[in-house]
Amino acid sequence: MAAYRLPSGGTSIDRGAPLQFTYDGKVLEGFAGDTLASALLANGRMVVARSFKYHRPRGVFSAGHEEPNALVTLRSGGRTEPNAKAPATELYDGLEARSQNAWPSPRFDLMAVNQLAAPLFVAGFYYKTFMGTGQRFWHFCERFIRRAAGMGAAGSEADPDRYERANLFADVLVIGGGAAGVAAARAAASFGRKVLLVDENTAIGGAMPEDAGTIDGHEPAEWAAQALDGLNNVTVMPRTTVYGYFDDNVLGAVERVADHVASPGAGQPRLRHLKIYAGKVVIAAGSIERPLVFAGNDKPGVMLAQAGLRYAYRHGVAVGRKVVITGNNDSIYAAAASLASLGVSVTALVDMRSDPPAELVARVEALGLRCLAGRAVFRAKGFQSLKSVEIAPFVAGEVETDRSIRLDCDALLVSGGFTPMVNLCSQAGTPPVYDPAIDGFLPGQPLQDWTAAGAASGAMDLAAAVASGHAAGCAVGGAGAFPAPNVTGSAAQANPGAPACIAAPGKSFVDLQHDVTVKDIELAHREGFRSIEHVKRYTTLGMAADQGKTSNVNAIALMAGLQGLSPDQVGTTRFRPPYTPVALGALAGREVGQDFKPVRRTPMHDWHVAHGAEMIDAGTWVRPRVYRTHAGESLFDAYVREARAVRASVGIVDVTTLGKIDVQGPDAAEFLNRLYANPFLKVPVGKARYGAMLREDGILYDDGTTWRLAEDRFLTTTTTARAAGVLAEMERLLAVEWPELQVQVTSVSDQWAAMAVAGPNARRTLQKILEGLDIDNEAFPSMAVGKGRIGDCDVMVARLSFSGELAYEVYCGSGDGTRVWEAIMAAGEEFSITPYGTEALGTLRIEKGHISGPELDGRTTLDDIGLGKMASRTKAYVGSVLLDREGLTAEDRLQLVGLVSTGRKALRAGAQIVDPAAPGNALGHVSSTTFSPALDEFIALALVSGGRARIGEEMLARFPLADQSDPVRLVDPVFFDPQGERMHG
Repeated sequence: MAAYRLPSGGTSIDRGAPLQFTYDGKVLEGFAGDTLASALLANGRMVVARSFKYHRPRGVFSAGHEEPNALVTLRSGGRTEPNAKAPATELYDGLEARSQNAWPSPRFDLMAVNQLAAPLFVAGFYYKTFMGTGQRFWHFCERFIRRAAGMGAAGSEADPDRYERANLFADVLVIGGGAAGVAAARAAASFGRKVLLVDENTAIGGAMPEDAGTIDGHEPAEWAAQALDGLNNVTVMPRTTVYGYFDDNVLGAVERVADHVASPGAGQPRLRHLKIYAGKVVIAAGSIERPLVFAGNDKPGVMLAQAGLRYAYRHGVAVGRKVVITGNNDSIYAAAASLASLGVSVTALVDMRSDPPAELVARVEALGLRCLAGRAVFRAKGFQSLKSVEIAPFVAGEVETDRSIRLDCDALLVSGGFTPMVNLCSQAGTPPVYDPAIDGFLPGQPLQDWTAAGAASGAMDLAAAVASGHAAGCAVGGAGAFPAPNVTGSAAQANPGAPACIAAPGKSFVDLQHDVTVKDIELAHREGFRSIEHVKRYTTLGMAADQGKTSNVNAIALMAGLQGLSPDQVGTTRFRPPYTPVALGALAGREVGQDFKPVRRTPMHDWHVAHGAEMIDAGTWVRPRVYRTHAGESLFDAYVREARAVRASVGIVDVTTLGKIDVQGPDAAEFLNRLYANPFLKVPVGKARYGAMLREDGILYDDGTTWRLAEDRFLTTTTTARAAGVLAEMERLLAVEWPELQVQVTSVSDQWAAMAVAGPNARRTLQKILEGLDIDNEAFPSMAVGKGRIGDCDVMVARLSFSGELAYEVYCGSGDGTRVWEAIMAAGEEFSITPYGTEALGTLRIEKGHISGPELDGRTTLDDIGLGKMASRTKAYVGSVLLDREGLTAEDRLQLVGLVSTGRKALRAGAQIVDPAAPGNALGHVSSTTFSPALDEFIALALVSGGRARIGEEMLARFPLADQSDPVRLVDPVFFDPQGERMHG
């Protein structure tokens, strides 16, 4: 039997089901039903971690998710999980756990040398040490600081586990499966409501297994187990933590589906993220026992009293061989009596109050326990483990250390009262409100449809919690009456009767996880920090993974004493989601790898690959970047060859990735006229028009062409990146802004394969195979749209040009894409037709000064890019109201210009444009850059302050990251064929 395992007992464990697990490589034993913490304690592993800042030895402190000390790393490889709380980790056969923040081990940690430098690591250490010391000194220290930062190391391999997401709906959501939560769910369900009861623990019941008394004649835990039997409208979800309360009664939760087994089964997720839509919410999250603050209160062996009781009662583990219990409230008497009855050696009970209830004292003394009232533990002594405590009379909040005595012990169980868990209430309500009766904070006023019950609302004893939960359940259930459970023999409410902070020389820790001491808080106060929010950030109090669950209230009490105020006047910090850390995998669900960004291939993808295409991601699509058709050809050589071929003869490029939206209805023209900045009402059937779409603030959002296929039907194309966004905005406008318009919009991006044929021989190539459509220059001028056939494939053809050459876009059904592409390639063979990719496409459009994504950066207007005259002044459209506001018409706005590298060097996108005469201030930046085969120069497009007035000036394109600064000349952004003669040929 393990060293600290009791010979009998343990309601949660199965002694007939032994398990083996490893901790720091050593094989240890436990039982089914153990947690990692209870198993470590049973095996005598009292030092399980080292503290964050000082690397002091730390042991298990609690028995739940509020644990600040016992953080471990679970599993290995891609399944590595750092900062797992040992008390909340269910034991299973083969569990692999490792200590963290210690080297080579928690018992002997070389980083403990930090304790010698403790006087330097005070509140605000980083600010005081590094601000103003100079960049070089900071950069030297930064790598060491970052290496030491953090509590655990994440794995670097891909996570093999599966994660899922689900949506749940409930009339009533009850959070917490303790006495109040079960009573609330039972009452609400009696009115026919659909109830969802969630609890973060393995099973419902909360603290009821350790509670005294009966409910409807049953033991509390027995009542909880059967109270909901037969209620088909109640769904109970254990191992489920609600971490966030959001708008419209939507809550986020994580269900631990297979975190308690060696590995998930086939197709089973490890975690499931839940989005819960609730009509009404009952928050019965319970309370957390508050620690005491005294010198050495972080020694391994110091533990919350209720945690020590839980380990003995549920897991059959004694947390020590000589146990002392101390606190400031009645609950320590029940804990002492229960522990003694379970076979734990309790040597003394130290009550900080001078006049505890006589009946409680008599009860524990009848069990042979030594009761010391009016005294306080002011110092814990020991190194790797607790050896003894010093106690002294405690009068008016002061300890009389000259009258101290020593008690030998290896475990000290402490209780400073109980803190209602108001985290979720704070997320969806006003700030918490201080209640002197419990020396803690209660929920503020709800801002959503929730009510608090049980200990979370201040009802600390069993009878009050059940009554509170029952009342809440009836209130959210509906009108009428339902019999309340009958509670007898409940222990009195445990209200604290003395301060939880005992002043004494030595390190007294308030926040155990971040090593924040009483002196840190006192220093913050001396340096002028009064707001508890400022103190939090200056000292890092409550900023660790536990969000200050065990530390916040004591810190507020300390600040109140320093300022001569009440805790209510000091106030408390606001809690934000998540209530507990949430694995990124749970948030991502199945959207990882290819499911995160599905690979979208055009119908001609296989043809591209077979003909030497080097593919590149373009948004969600995979497109040819260049075609490596010549041996030893570099990327530069390939795209230059392709661009030259288009200018010289004919090329073909896959443009299937453009967004395509079918716009139909009697008001389709009116809709587009309101959507785009330029007119659309009079576009003839069979013609296309370039359109610019603005945001409501007047900033350019997207551009593209729209083809009028019939009086009531258009095909609108968008940029590849904005296809989904434009469709969503169209749908929003029709649903919210203009519901009177009879228009239907449908994405048809995947229905059409599309290719652009460009170059002087583009018409001659298509005329060889195109039937049913005359594309002669006069019959089919620029912007014309028509239908025809290529072979047995129906096609739509539009005379559009992104390259500045004579060009046609050919659309066909996706299933016909490869056949049409191959037919065009065969027809253009006599003209040496060349397929080209995105690099050449970019080169051609930059030579013509055409904008693309880098220029549509969410900051430019139509006038900025030189298309201000497109914007109609006679109609209303999206963005027209704010288009002419002062900020968008200033002369010094960034405007589109061209750049020529006078140093004949490649320019870098993102390079800053500076005036050599005043190099300190950037005037703009390079947005797109390329080598122009047509001009035999390195060119770029740039956005420059007042750029059009600066054309002809010499500037520098500076790229500090590469220590590069190149001379450039500002020119007109249309580098090639400014009159457009080639396009109209």
